[in-house]
Amino acid sequence: MLRHDQLDVDRAMVLVIDLQEKLLPLITQRQAMILGARKLLLGSAVFDLPVLATEQYAKGLGPTDPQVRAALPRQAMVLEKPTFSAWADDGVRTAMLSTQRTQAILTGIETHVCIQQTALDLRSRDYDVFVCADAVGSRGPLDHETALHRLRQAGVFVTTVESVLFELCQRCDASRFKAMLEVIKTFPPTAAT
Repeated sequence: MLRHDQLDVDRAMVLVIDLQEKLLPLITQRQAMILGARKLLLGSAVFDLPVLATEQYAKGLGPTDPQVRAALPRQAMVLEKPTFSAWADDGVRTAMLSTQRTQAILTGIETHVCIQQTALDLRSRDYDVFVCADAVGSRGPLDHETALHRLRQAGVFVTTVESVLFELCQRCDASRFKAMLEVIKTFPPTAAT
């Protein structure tokens, strides 16, 4: 039996939170974060994970960043939300429930606003939540680090994209290992912030 803190391809989904054109220029370490998000998305495609992306007030903040959008799988749903928590939006919540997945891997912005509120809501609904520290960001480093600390205290698993991908794969003799490794080789490791 798998542990609740152990990612599993049959239980996991990816949530891409508000990686939008007009927000990204304000984010500290944005290039590294975008690379992390793209690595997660391309890696999750190797494992056929469901992907949902949200956009906060797209009319004012623009659509999902083109680099991120290009990495989204064809079947990914992009949903607009007015709420900070993705779970609090009826459309996003319905889409999440329709996946019948109980693990959520989060990437996006801002760590201390939409990521934090989404993760806390999901934890309160018994989801196992994994936040990729190298694929989330905020305008200020203190907000980012404080949110990651609070999430850990709330039982959210703070990890990295590469760790997520290796955990999903589980074995070096798995059929998807080589494809996953190619994704990892495409993106160099990111420096700690």
